[in-house]
Amino acid sequence: MSHATLLESRDARGIVTLTLNRPDMHNAMDAQMMDDLAAAASALGADTGVRAVILTGQGASFCAGGDLGWMRKQISATRPQRMAEARRLADMLNTLNTMPKPLIGAINGAAFGGGVGLASVCDIALAADTAKFGLTETRLGLIPATIAPYVLARMGEGKARRVFMSARRFDAAEALALDLVAQVVAPNALMDAAMREAEAYLACAPGAVAAAKALARSLGAPITGEVIDATIERLADTWENPEATEGIAAFFEKRKPGWM
Repeated sequence: MSHATLLESRDARGIVTLTLNRPDMHNAMDAQMMDDLAAAASALGADTGVRAVILTGQGASFCAGGDLGWMRKQISATRPQRMAEARRLADMLNTLNTMPKPLIGAINGAAFGGGVGLASVCDIALAADTAKFGLTETRLGLIPATIAPYVLARMGEGKARRVFMSARRFDAAEALALDLVAQVVAPNALMDAAMREAEAYLACAPGAVAAAKALARSLGAPITGEVIDATIERLADTWENPEATEGIAAFFEKRKPGWM
């Protein structure tokens, strides 16, 4: 399948590697990438030939989060437009999270904001020891809204609160301690480690894997339609906040925001 912002490859065994492919933008997610990720997750989830999916990034970064050009458009948008764009992001995350195939994250570089969200919807995330992480939204006057259910489900509230509001960047060793990633390896060993995780599923019944994943989700943190709707409202509200206007303007104007 062809995607404008993704590279997709499949081996003869049914292991798919999905690579975020906006390296010049540090694989930041614009509307097109969100749509491409949602479409890929839907198609791969329905494909009986797919046994496991590895998600990684092209170039030096895994994913720098939401594209700031896309976010800047939301500042001047109408409320319905903001709600629609927040839902675009939320629906993409939900589609990846509920995909009835194992999803293995190979975090090859920086994962900020929404990039942490992508790592959190993976069933297991592995990181290169050079990778950096951060929930950087509050530095821009934003909040990690639509990714929040998945980040909290992965880390637990106590660990999440150590990094959820401060926008502090942290390394792969701390990501491991926070339960965001399960294993840290040398960069040149990352894809081999991810492939080993994927290969384990080749001995498993695909229907049982899908059912077990659905069972785990149903018994874990409740990420219901109501929860997702609430995060969409929170993100739209934040885009209407003067702090977001100031934070995003300061970024593009290469200056410090007023609260610094």
